[in-house]
Amino acid sequence: MIGRGNDKNKRFDLGIKTMKYIIHEVPQSEMILISKINIFLQKLTKDLNLENYIKFVGYTPNPAIYYKNASLHLFPTVCESFGNVLVETKIYGIPNVLVGLDYVVASKGGTVIIYDDSPLSLSKVVVKILKNRKYKQKLGQSARNSMKRFNNKLILKRWVKIIISIYNGKENYQKLRKEDKKMEDKVAIKLIENQLNLLKHRNKEFINLTLKDIINITFMENLNRIKKILLEN
Repeated sequence: MIGRGNDKNKRFDLGIKTMKYIIHEVPQSEMILISKINIFLQKLTKDLNLENYIKFVGYTPNPAIYYKNASLHLFPTVCESFGNVLVETKIYGIPNVLVGLDYVVASKGGTVIIYDDSPLSLSKVVVKILKNRKYKQKLGQSARNSMKRFNNKLILKRWVKIIISIYNGKENYQKLRKEDKKMEDKVAIKLIENQLNLLKHRNKEFINLTLKDIINITFMENLNRIKKILLEN
């Protein structure tokens, strides 16, 4: 499991409780929890006597070292927007087990969705994948195939488009536009800078990307004013 351990929506506690049933069927299994350390989750693990089966590795900017050896990704989150972790794991051909998130478009391919959020029912799905090598491989291949429509350049363009569309549509920015055009542009630039930093943090391919590279994306007509400001500076 991977995500923000202090976010109750991620429901890591459900995943931990599920592990209690998984080890009865697959005693050699191990759960890696990639997240900032959470005292409540550590205590729950101890109370369930799962300390030998669940490993808390803390936050890491490079989860790929764990993706490479993972058999599946357990995703008990109660809500998501895009689901970046889904894309990341599927690129590595890792099957995903989701709890009721049928509205997540990226879940198509290599994903099993379960609507019963009881630990026992969830464990049965996980155990089926862990015990059936051919089934796991089939899910993994399906996950990879579903990612063919994703590539770094396309994702980058979509991120920027989403950021700008949200920025242009927010009511609380309408007043700002009338009062101070330059401040409006600075806010937009800052939003893009933050997303660029996130992309660079997650993928080294973007390490040399600059704002001036972003403005050369031809369909971004909304960035004309920002382009002018950047070129002036």
